[in-house]
Amino acid sequence: MSGGWGSEHGALALVGDSLTQGGDWEAWLPGEDVRNFGVAGDTTDDVVARLGAVIDEHPATVALMIGTNDLAWRRSAEHVVRNVETILVTLRKELPEARILVQSVIPRGHEFADQIRDINRHLWQFAPTVHAAWLDLWPAMALEDGELNPAYTDDRLHLNEEGYRAWVNELVPGLERARQLPPNSRAIQLPDLGGAA
Repeated sequence: MSGGWGSEHGALALVGDSLTQGGDWEAWLPGEDVRNFGVAGDTTDDVVARLGAVIDEHPATVALMIGTNDLAWRRSAEHVVRNVETILVTLRKELPEARILVQSVIPRGHEFADQIRDINRHLWQFAPTVHAAWLDLWPAMALEDGELNPAYTDDRLHLNEEGYRAWVNELVPGLERARQLPPNSRAIQLPDLGGAA
């Protein structure tokens, strides 16, 4: 954990599965105070169950990527979306000032492409309702048929160094955008300008 000059943003919680767990985030995100909440094998159910540990850290920013393992368990797109919505609503309620970045489920084998596109479309639509930023990793990582770019993986699921590089190149500007959003979950009220001008 670098408590150095660059952690002016406060702690950054990365929440997800083995894709997140396997990242060398301290090296790739210099100046960030990174807390890695990636757990290999985790599904959306698992993240719902352990969300308290993330909230207890009071991170200033949360970047979430979860859902691909649910597909291996034959969970429906609807199941994934419902759980991710629960995660986001809970984070927003418990961490009203936090910046939240929802990352799309990244591609894997093309046989999962339609389900993943369906999940991502719903999450993209839901993110603004909890004042979360959306990061679509699909264009950077998928082939035309929805297969994870073979240059980025050795097993059609996990990322190699090139795959992580592609992710980080999208994540850094994604975090910048998330930090520009108003964190507030309450309806934004315009001030009463009556006579104050």
